[in-house]
Amino acid sequence: MSEGPPLLRVLSYNVHRWGDDRAALARVVKACAPDVMLVQEAPTWWGTRRKRRAMAASFGMRYVAASARNAILVADGTDLAEPLHWRIWRPFVRRRLNLIATQLPGGAVGGRVTLGSTDLALIVCHLGLHIRGRRHELEQVLRGCRSFNLPYLLAGDLNEEPDGQVWKRLAAEGLTDLGADAGPTYSSSNPHKRIDGAHATPTLSARIVPVPAVARPDLPAASDHLPMLIELSSPGTG
Repeated sequence: MSEGPPLLRVLSYNVHRWGDDRAALARVVKACAPDVMLVQEAPTWWGTRRKRRAMAASFGMRYVAASARNAILVADGTDLAEPLHWRIWRPFVRRRLNLIATQLPGGAVGGRVTLGSTDLALIVCHLGLHIRGRRHELEQVLRGCRSFNLPYLLAGDLNEEPDGQVWKRLAAEGLTDLGADAGPTYSSSNPHKRIDGAHATPTLSARIVPVPAVARPDLPAASDHLPMLIELSSPGTG
C-alpha cells in the first residue's frame, strides 16, 4: 500500500491566556492532532516560559518560540528551524471617542518547516484593537513574512471582520484567504464574527479542514475563540 502525499497539520488558536477550561482545551488540541500549533494569547506575566511549557505539555507538544503573546508549539517529529520573532510597535495608550485604554505590546513569530521537499514558513500574529493601528501593525508583520524568502502561511487573530482594511491589504499582498467558506470564529459560544484569519501565498497547497466532531462539545469551554485547523500539502499534491 503506497503512502499518501506529505501533509502538515497546523492549528491556529487564540487560547484566551490559557485561562478557561484547560482540560477542555487540551482535549480539543489533542483531537485536532496538529504538527504545529500557532498560539495567540499565550499565557504571560510571571513565570511566562514555565506556563507556556506546561501548556504545551498538556497538549502533548513542545514550546519552541514566542513573541509577545504569540507562541509556536510543535509535536514530536516536527522541527521549527530559524525561528524569527519580532515586536510590533503599537502605542501603549489608545483613544477611541472619549475612552482611553492601554494596550499590551504586539508581536509576531515564525519559523521554517520542511514539508516533503519544500521549505515554507509559518507565522502567527495577533493584531490590536485600534482600527487605524491594525493596518500599521500588519505592514510590520508582512515585512517579517517576506524576510523568510519562502512560501508562507500567516495565521492569527486579526481583530477585524473580512470587510476591513486589514483583510483588503492581505488580498492586495496576493495572499489567499483560506477561511472564506469556513464560517465565523468568534465567539465560541455564539459564533457570529470571522475575526481570525489564515492566509497563504498562492504557491502553497492549503485548506482549512473541520475540527473533529469529538472536539466540538468542548469548544465553548476551551476558549472564547474557535480554532482553525489548516492542512498543508506538498505543491502539486493538494
